[in-house]
Amino acid sequence: MQAMTKQRHMDMLNGPLWNKLPRYALPVAATGILGQLFNAADIAVVGNFTGDMRTAAVAAVGANSPVIGLILNLFIGIALGANVVIANAIGRGDRETVHRAVHTSIVTALIGGVLVAVFGQLIAAGLMGLLNVPEDVYPLALAYLRIYLLGMPVILLYNFEAAIFRSVGDTKVPLIALTISGVLNVILNLFFVIVLKMNVNGVAIATVLSNAVSSVLLLRRLLHGDLVRVELRELRIDRNAFNKIMRIGLPAGIQTAIFSLSNIIIQSAINSLGTVVMAASSAAFNIEIIAYDVLNSFSQACTTFVGQNYGAGKIDRCKKTMFLCLIEDFIASAVAIALVLLTGKYILAIFNSDPEVIAIGYTRLLFLFGSYIFTLTYEILSGYLRGFGMGLTFAPLNLFSLKNLTQQDMAAAAGISNSIKQLAGSIGIALLTVIFSARTSYHAAHETVSAAQTYVEGVTDALRVVAVITLAALLPLLGGFRKKRPGKSGVKGAATPSPGEAVSGKTDKTTIYRTKPE
Repeated sequence: MQAMTKQRHMDMLNGPLWNKLPRYALPVAATGILGQLFNAADIAVVGNFTGDMRTAAVAAVGANSPVIGLILNLFIGIALGANVVIANAIGRGDRETVHRAVHTSIVTALIGGVLVAVFGQLIAAGLMGLLNVPEDVYPLALAYLRIYLLGMPVILLYNFEAAIFRSVGDTKVPLIALTISGVLNVILNLFFVIVLKMNVNGVAIATVLSNAVSSVLLLRRLLHGDLVRVELRELRIDRNAFNKIMRIGLPAGIQTAIFSLSNIIIQSAINSLGTVVMAASSAAFNIEIIAYDVLNSFSQACTTFVGQNYGAGKIDRCKKTMFLCLIEDFIASAVAIALVLLTGKYILAIFNSDPEVIAIGYTRLLFLFGSYIFTLTYEILSGYLRGFGMGLTFAPLNLFSLKNLTQQDMAAAAGISNSIKQLAGSIGIALLTVIFSARTSYHAAHETVSAAQTYVEGVTDALRVVAVITLAALLPLLGGFRKKRPGKSGVKGAATPSPGEAVSGKTDKTTIYRTKPE
C-alpha cells in the first residue's frame, strides 16, 4: 500500500522517449490482462468446481463476454477522451482545466454506470435471446449478466479513475489497485462456489465486489492527490470539459463498440453450434486478449505522450513518439503472441480439460493472430491522432487522406470519412456473416463431421475470402507511396499557404496544424 501513498508523475515533455514508452505501456498492458483475469478466474472456477454443469457454466460466462465488452469499450473510449483532455491541459500548464476535467470524469462515470445498470436490466433477457444461447445455458448466462450490470457504476468508475492517473504518466497505481482486487476476486470466487455452493451467480457477485474495491482504492488516492485531485464538494459536470471529453472519447468508444458489435454477431453464430464450441471460444478469448492488451497498451501510451507534448507545442516529439510506438509495439506484441501460442494448449486446459474444447480454442488463436499486424498499425495511428484531440474512428485513412487539409476543413472531412467507414464496416460484417453461415451449412450438409469441425471449416473459408479481398484492396494503395519528382514544391503551380493552412518546412516532412502561434 505504500506504493499508493505518493502520486507519481512521469516527465513526458523532456528526456529520451524510447525507455519511457514501455515504462508507461507495460503496466497498462498488465492492468488490462489482470482485468481480463476477472473473467478468466470466473471461467476457471466454474469450469473446475461446478461438477456436471461445468461446460454449461463456462459457456454461460463466455456468452456474456461480447455484450459486456460492447458496454465497457464504449465507456473506456470516453475515458480515453478524459485522458487526452487532462494530458493536453497538463502540457499547457492549465491547472484549472485539469481540475474541471477530473471532476467531470468522475461524475460522468457514476451517472453512466447507473444508467447502464438500470437500462441493462430491462434488455438483458432480450440480449440473451438475440445471441441464440442454448436452453441449458440461457438461465445461467442471464443470471451472470444481470448481476454484472448491477456493478457497472463501480466498474466504470475504476476505468475513468485509471484514465486520470494515466494522463499524468502514473500507470502503476491502477495496476496495484487491480492486483489487490484481483487476488480478492479469486478468493471470493472460491468461497462462493466451493463453500456456499453457488454457481455463475457467485462468481458474478465476486467480480462486482472486487471491482468495487479497486475503484475505492483509486478514489481514496485521488482524494489526497496533488496534480490531479478530487474534492467531493466539487463533483459536478463542467459543460466545456464534458464537451471536450465527448468530442474525443465518443468516436473512440463508438469505434471499439462497433468491433464489439461484430463480436456479438460472431458469438451468435458460435452459440448456434452448441455448448462445446461456446466453451472453446470463451476459453480462447480469455487467452487471446492477453496479446491484444500488450498491443493496445502502446496505443494508449502514444495518445498520452502525444497529448502532453501537443499541449506543450512540441510537435517533433509527437512524431517521434508515434514511430517509436510502432517499433516497440511490434516487438512487444510479437513476443506476447509467441508466448501465447507456445503455452496456449496448456492454458486452455486450465479452463476446460476436454480435448475437443482445447483443439477448437487453439484453432481460434491461430486464425486471429494472423491479423494482428493490421490491428497494431491501426491502433497506434488512432492513438496518435487522438493525442491531437482528433476523435476519428479510422486512423489509417484519415492519417493519409486528411493531412493536406486545413484545420477548418478537417472536421467536415472527418465526418464524411467516418460515415463511409461505418457503412463499409456494416457491409463487411454482413458479408463475413453470410459467407460463414453459407460455408458452415455447406460443410454440415455434404460432410460427415462434428459440429465443432463444421465451425472450423466455415471460419477457414470465410477468412480465405477476407484475405483475398484485403490483398486486392491493398494493391491500389501501393501506388500512393511512389516518390514525387524533386522540385520546389512537388506540385506544379502550388499556391502559397495562407495563415490558417498547413505549415511545413525542410526539416518537417509531416504536415502539422497549428492551433496557436509558436
